Amino acid sequence: MLEEYRIEGGRAAEIAASVERAVGSGQLEPGQLLPPMRELAGRLGVNPNTVAAAYRTLRERGVIETAGRRGSRVRSKPVTTAREISRLDVPPGVRNLSDGNPDPALLPTLAGVFAAAAAHADREPVLYGEAAVEPELARLARADLDADGVPDGPVVVTSGSLDAIERVLAVHLRPGDTVAHEDPGWRSVLDLIPALGLRAVPIGVDDEGPLPDDVRAALEGGARALIVTDRAQNPTGAAVSATRARALRSVLADHPETLLVEDDHGHRIVDLPLHPLAGVTRHWAFLRSVAKAYGPDLRLAVLTGDPVTLDRVQGRQRLGPGWVSRLLQRAVAGLLAEGAVDARTVAAAYGRRRDALIGALAERGVEAYGRSGMNVWVPVPDETGAVARLLHAGWAVAPGARFRMNAPPGLRITVSTLAPDEFEVVADAVAAAVGPAPERRYV
Repeated sequence: MLEEYRIEGGRAAEIAASVERAVGSGQLEPGQLLPPMRELAGRLGVNPNTVAAAYRTLRERGVIETAGRRGSRVRSKPVTTAREISRLDVPPGVRNLSDGNPDPALLPTLAGVFAAAAAHADREPVLYGEAAVEPELARLARADLDADGVPDGPVVVTSGSLDAIERVLAVHLRPGDTVAHEDPGWRSVLDLIPALGLRAVPIGVDDEGPLPDDVRAALEGGARALIVTDRAQNPTGAAVSATRARALRSVLADHPETLLVEDDHGHRIVDLPLHPLAGVTRHWAFLRSVAKAYGPDLRLAVLTGDPVTLDRVQGRQRLGPGWVSRLLQRAVAGLLAEGAVDARTVAAAYGRRRDALIGALAERGVEAYGRSGMNVWVPVPDETGAVARLLHAGWAVAPGARFRMNAPPGLRITVSTLAPDEFEVVADAVAAAVGPAPERRYV
């Protein structure tokens, strides 16, 4: 507690470090109010501007948040501790349905990955100064994008979806800017936004994607960017429908300066059509990771967008890693070219598992959602208790707190590796742990 922890330091960096250490150790708890700047300055014998600079640094790092006259407080999910709780401790003998991983049996074999890379082994090695994108990968990715109606644009390659999202946000926004994001939504992005010094505003979501009225309110309230998951939304499984896409494009047309970021990580694992929003606003980015369909260890995503956004991303990338391994790019291009993943088979497998669990839960009076992807979202009245009871029963599921801002409590259950004889058993355990839930949307 604050009265037990004494903030120290004579310089802004020292004061910020003192607060950050206390948050990381738990001495300052989420939601804890910090002293007013003048009060702390008097206590430390420093200029109030020094404390103001320290608080600004903490805000930019996502450790604290400021609510005007209500003062500054530790964020409910400070970035300094978010990574520590990113994985659930699953005891031996407990079945893990919490990790969000794809089914290894549906991924290309390592032998296939190495074979795809070896097919290019006779090429000259890539040296400094050469093109950052493998031409064959760009051609194949662009053909897929064209087929799905994504506006024309060059292809950039990043080290996965989160890397792409971070780079796009960083080249357009400044600390203090607001980003509208799905709630519940992908926890890594919810951590990334404050880590960049940005503020997240929650956007409700249902089976058909983000709610247009919420998006409109956020943009009218000053949000400079909007992040949308097109399909296989994590954690709810939502997928943007044609009707919802039209409504969202109408909202975005009234706010053409909005930075739009679309994440289609469900590409090749879903059987629902894509309804892209890209191109409505002046600046936009559309990305696809290969993690879910080809394997998380293939740290690669393809990104397209407007010329200014892509030019800025490539320029900043050159100042950092330079490029994503061309050998890795060639391996992915080989997997794409040879059809190593049968998208229909994969989508059907995940669809059967989602439907089986949702149906079994419905028979027990438990509401659940999962329109696409590999996860099922179960609203619950008592999230912590439900997680604990399921763990005791031998099933580890992800607590919804990791994915929520203002949304009601829930559980995320990953169905990727569930066997046919497990659905009824899991449904019995969930029903016993949560009880019948009242009918409601998950926003």
